[in-house]
Amino acid sequence: MMAKDDLLREASQALEQAGIEDARREARLLLCWATGRDLGGLLSLDGVEPAQKSRFAEALKRRLEREPLAFITGETGFWTLDLETGRDTLVPRADSEALIEALLDVCPDRNAPLSILDLGTGTGCLLLAALSEYPQARGVGVDLSPQAAALAKRNSVRTGLEKRSAFLAGSWADALNARFDVVLSNPPYIETGDLAGLMPEVVQYEPARALDGGADGLEAYRILCRALPDLLVPRGHAILEMGIGQIDAVSMLGAENGLREVARRADLGGVDRALVLQSDG
Repeated sequence: MMAKDDLLREASQALEQAGIEDARREARLLLCWATGRDLGGLLSLDGVEPAQKSRFAEALKRRLEREPLAFITGETGFWTLDLETGRDTLVPRADSEALIEALLDVCPDRNAPLSILDLGTGTGCLLLAALSEYPQARGVGVDLSPQAAALAKRNSVRTGLEKRSAFLAGSWADALNARFDVVLSNPPYIETGDLAGLMPEVVQYEPARALDGGADGLEAYRILCRALPDLLVPRGHAILEMGIGQIDAVSMLGAENGLREVARRADLGGVDRALVLQSDG
C-alpha cells in the first residue's frame, strides 16, 4: 500500500503545475472517487491499495488533460442534489443556483402546486432543484439533445422526483402546447467570438451548442422572449440565467415582448445572474 499523504502531495503538485485552481482540494476529491470514500472518510484512510492507486492515477491523468472533474467521476452536486453528469450536457455550476434562489423569492409559498417548464434542461438540474423545494409542483424539461433529455430523466429517478417530472427532446418550446406558472432557462449566452478563449475544460469537453449564444450572445434570448408570452400563465414568472453584463439587454428584450422585469438576483461572485420577468397577459 502507498501512503495517502504522499499520493495527495504528488497529485496536488502536478495539478498546480497544470494550472488547475484549488489543486489540493481537487486531488482529495479524485482520491475520494478512486477509493469510494467521502471527504470525511478520507481522513481515516490509512493507505491506498494498488487497485485504488491505479484508479486514482488514471483519474489524475484525465484531470491533468483538463477533463472536468464531474466528467471523470460522472456526478456533481447542485443545490441539495447529487446528479449524474455526462458530455452531452454542461456541468451544473453554483452560479445557476441563483435562479432557484430567485424562484424562492418570487414564489414564497412552498406548497404552491406550480407548473414549471425548464428550457434547455441539460442535466435537469434547474427543474429538479425547483421540484425539490416545491413538493406539490410538477414540471417538464426540454432539451435539443435526446441524450441530454435521457440523462435528465435518469437524474429524476436518482433524486426520487420522476413522478413529478417529464423530459422531452425538442427545439425550445416548439413541441409544447401548454402554459406554465414558471419558466426556467439557462440558455447559451457566450458570444461566438469568445468561445475559443474559455477554460480548456469548457472548450475541449462541454457541448458547444449549449454555450454558443451567437455573435452578441443574445440569440437564444430573442427566441425565448418571443415565446414566453405564450408559455406563461397570466402573471407567471420566467427566470433566466445570463452572462456578465447581459442583464439590461435581456430585460429590454423582455419588455419588447410584453414581459415586465420584477427582480434580479446576483450569484455568489456578485454578478447579476438571474433575471425574473413577469407576464401581464
